[in-house]
Amino acid sequence: MHTHDDFLQPSTGAIWRDRLLTAGAAIVIGMTLSATAPADETSSENKRAADLKYDQTVRQAKADYKAARAKCNSLGGNDKDVCVKEAKAAESTSISDAKAAKKNAGTNAEAHADARHAEFKVAKERCESMSGNAKDICVKEAEARYRQ
Repeated sequence: MHTHDDFLQPSTGAIWRDRLLTAGAAIVIGMTLSATAPADETSSENKRAADLKYDQTVRQAKADYKAARAKCNSLGGNDKDVCVKEAKAAESTSISDAKAAKKNAGTNAEAHADARHAEFKVAKERCESMSGNAKDICVKEAEARYRQ
């Protein structure tokens, strides 16, 4: 038969079980959060690489235009006009393609940021099922992981 005190104080085994479960949950959450850490670095590296590629493509397009334009100088009349227009069109096309690639890299980085915000909300919601110190640790780990 149970006494009134049985319901007020948990047994020593229950306290250790609760502590063990809390520690285990914190470890699992920590490992989950650490598995996706390089994602932010990757997106910013991709954006920097896209910027460098854009600059390189623009320089190459301008150099190609100058070379084509020099060839056009040996021509005369309408042939020269057509040659110059073709050289300018090739330069414009290369620069436009480079701009599109750079813009896509920025859009991809923005989409990644939106996804990380959504992941943060999920991680924070997972913390809601915890209490006390375990919940505080969980929230801090989620913020550290997703709010860089």
